[in-house]
Amino acid sequence: MGNRLSRITTKTGDKGETGLGDGSRISKSSQRIHCIGDVDELNSWVGMLRASLSNDDGLQPMLDQIQHDLFDLGGELAVPGYNALHSVLIDDLEDYLEELNDDLPPLKDFILPGGSESASRCHMARTVCRRAERNMVVLLEAKHSDNDINLLGLQYLNRLSDLLFVLARVLARREGGQEVLWKTRHQRES
Repeated sequence: MGNRLSRITTKTGDKGETGLGDGSRISKSSQRIHCIGDVDELNSWVGMLRASLSNDDGLQPMLDQIQHDLFDLGGELAVPGYNALHSVLIDDLEDYLEELNDDLPPLKDFILPGGSESASRCHMARTVCRRAERNMVVLLEAKHSDNDINLLGLQYLNRLSDLLFVLARVLARREGGQEVLWKTRHQRES
């Protein structure tokens, strides 16, 4: 991994470039930087979700692991050729997903984001996760010689967005809120 920053204000990005962990410099508008930003924003939303839950909430260890995984994914994107993610992380997400989904009723309607504060934060994290996933696909499809992206990152984001959807359902029900079901205009006016 690259050097740790001892000074935050370096002024090296004042002309629209930023440094990667391998020392190379790229435009702040590059697709790689878009992906890094999306993963960072997603991690921040997971942090907001965690802050809305009590410290002794049983979901905290899972969310803590997710935040560390997302930081590792950001590290992979920031340091070309560096791999931090492992397939066991995908298995972990699938296990969490199965466990959380077991107690939920079958989904018969579309759900609108909302239901409770924590569920809403979870939906925000889910939508940012989907954006990160889409932008990673664009990066993977780019025909650049420096395209050294670990495909596990894409799988991770795909599973994580599913987990965040199910977690939002769990939180809405658990916190006494209601899942907000989508209704057609006709149904709303009846």
